[in-house]
Amino acid sequence: MKANSITITYLSKVSFASLNGADKDVDNINPIKKVTLSNGEQLPYLSSQAIRRALRDRLEEMDLPISPVSEAIAKKGAPKTSLNPVKYIDDDLFGYMDASPGKDNTKGTSTTRTSPIRIESLLALSAYQADLDFATNFMGSKVEADPNIFETEIHSGIYRGSILIELDRIGCDKGFENEELSNDLKKERVLNLLKAFQNLWSSGRQTRFLADISPKFIAAAYMKVKNPIFLEAVNVVKHKVNIENLKTVISDYDEYIVESVFAEQEAIFSSENKDMVKSLKEGFKTIKNWIEKYYE
Repeated sequence: MKANSITITYLSKVSFASLNGADKDVDNINPIKKVTLSNGEQLPYLSSQAIRRALRDRLEEMDLPISPVSEAIAKKGAPKTSLNPVKYIDDDLFGYMDASPGKDNTKGTSTTRTSPIRIESLLALSAYQADLDFATNFMGSKVEADPNIFETEIHSGIYRGSILIELDRIGCDKGFENEELSNDLKKERVLNLLKAFQNLWSSGRQTRFLADISPKFIAAAYMKVKNPIFLEAVNVVKHKVNIENLKTVISDYDEYIVESVFAEQEAIFSSENKDMVKSLKEGFKTIKNWIEKYYE
């Protein structure tokens, strides 16, 4: 088997944030998205959809051509991009779907490209503690109206997420029937995605709750199979990542792993197994080398 993917599980540290708004279920309270465990604990999360949007925004900030969005063909359909993965990096990396209704009792059609970038939500490793930020929209003493009082759910903790990059589907497959990209262009697109991921930042709720969700620890592997092997295995105790557990993952999947790397920012995490953990800079450099090697 040849290498075909890269999987990265990462940790971000959030000291004070309201990362992703949920449906408003109580007047004057802005909730955050949470998932409820079997024991009743609720873990906040930033949705995978929000992360995909954040990556797309970062690519646009890097002056890369982003696919324009237009109205759907079908009534009440979702807006669509240009559906042109040859020209636009986001149509290539994140895929698309556009459904057209049938006419005269005929079956409708759809144009789809499944995203070669698989993304897991950024999930907190500690439970929500019912913390609220109290605020008002009072604009000054000259306003002849009572201030509107509201509260926002906030959380502090370590968040864990994962992405999986299908290297063998970048710049080819659906949408590239007439024109597959060269290896150089494929490489360029994945390297730009890596840059966007390294500097991951979401625009949602950042005016009052500025948070850094970029990776501060990564466990990555250059794989012969498309398996996010570190997805549930990266755990933290007192800001120390359990490297011994990750070593067992490497051992369990050694026949499918070409190379692997652990890396951290020491200002945030401090692992005990220093011989196995690189700096964050060196970790991303290693992943960059994997991408360049694949598209040689």
